[in-house]
Amino acid sequence: MTKRSWNIDSLVLIFSFIVVAQLLSYVIPHGEFERQPYPENPDRTMVVSGTYGSLSAEDEVTIAPWHFLVAIPKGLEAAQDIIFLIFLVGGVIAILRKSGAIDAALHGAVARLGKSPWILIAGCLVIFSLGAYTIGMGEEYVPLVPIIVTMSLAMRMDAIVAMGMVWVPYGIGWACAGTNPFGVIIAQNIAGVPLMSGSGVRLVMMVAFLGIAFHHLYRYAIRVQRDPSTSFVAHIDYSTGFEAPDDIKLTGRRIAILFVFIGGIVGFVIGAKDYGWYIGELNAIFLAIGIVTALIARIPAGETSQAFLKGAAGMTAAALIVGFARTIEVVLSDGQIIDSIIYGIASVLEGLPADAAAVGMLAVQTICNFFIPSGSGQAFVTMPIMSPLATLTDVPQQTAVLAYQFGDGFTNMIVPTSALVMGALALGKVPYTAWVRFVGPLLLKIFALAIVFLILSIHIGEAVGFY
Repeated sequence: MTKRSWNIDSLVLIFSFIVVAQLLSYVIPHGEFERQPYPENPDRTMVVSGTYGSLSAEDEVTIAPWHFLVAIPKGLEAAQDIIFLIFLVGGVIAILRKSGAIDAALHGAVARLGKSPWILIAGCLVIFSLGAYTIGMGEEYVPLVPIIVTMSLAMRMDAIVAMGMVWVPYGIGWACAGTNPFGVIIAQNIAGVPLMSGSGVRLVMMVAFLGIAFHHLYRYAIRVQRDPSTSFVAHIDYSTGFEAPDDIKLTGRRIAILFVFIGGIVGFVIGAKDYGWYIGELNAIFLAIGIVTALIARIPAGETSQAFLKGAAGMTAAALIVGFARTIEVVLSDGQIIDSIIYGIASVLEGLPADAAAVGMLAVQTICNFFIPSGSGQAFVTMPIMSPLATLTDVPQQTAVLAYQFGDGFTNMIVPTSALVMGALALGKVPYTAWVRFVGPLLLKIFALAIVFLILSIHIGEAVGFY
């Protein structure tokens, strides 16, 4: 009999949370906070500290046993702006990839960097982190793993170094993302802060984390070059290679497309800061990027449509997870217990400094990512509780968002429940235990710096534009 591997499906887990949320509504006392509009965003509300009170018997509502099923469509409706964003961005990214611009840029950059170990390592860290920082790239990196393994082996390094050059910056880029529509945008939307605000500070943080990653990775690479027997994968056969795709030339058209993409992102950052642009405008900009890309690349209308639909369809799982995750808050709110849960957690943290509360948020988000590897899904599961909790513990909303990003992003390098991590390791022929042996010590150093940044964001965040 074949032994079944143990795995947790994200949608099954989130659906279980929905059911548990309803069951909790029958046992947790009902109560609520008073709420007031956010100063920065009057359309959103925030809890008012010290106003929690239990509901009277006549005000309590007992939801029907089947309410969790009714709540799922309500959750999808409540998350519609993010769901549409995910579909539209997925479709536009597919058009960008059909133009060949993204793949040509990645392949070309990696090929040009392959002259010496430190240039290759540093260049890959920068390139792959920026991809995750801007549009949440990750799946696009998986096909590149065998190519970089081949380059790494040719330079007398190993597959661990190759994985480190791809997956470490991927995790750091997600953790410090400034414009990623699948992570920070969703969390900031829930927290009620301006979209893409604090991007510059996050970029500085990313540079610091990349510095730690470079030191860790380069030191290991040099050790393997000097003594191949010290490699964590010395026992693996890497005699087979990988050929790059035929059409990876970085033409003038593709360079123009890259400039269009960068211009669109920069334009939204300016619009969000100066004109109050929000998700509707972000959707419009991505659609414009897709249309202009198709025109520059001379992709026929029919092929553009098919690429867009295929890319959007590929985001169906992520979009549904977002809607189901949003349902958890719907059930907790309908059951009149979400404020009771927030009040209970806040009571435990009461008396602790905001620094400790922020570190506690990081711990919760890190643990959650092992069970919900979907960044967008995790945002909708945790941020509806973490955002008001931040208000009650004097933690700035941007710090709460940062705790979510750090907890989600850094562990993206290692979570065994992530199909991306396990798929990339399989392509690189890297055993999971060997990868953990390499990246585990790096994560300890990264999380130590992450805690420092969280604390600094509380005390000097506003002074450096992180608000």
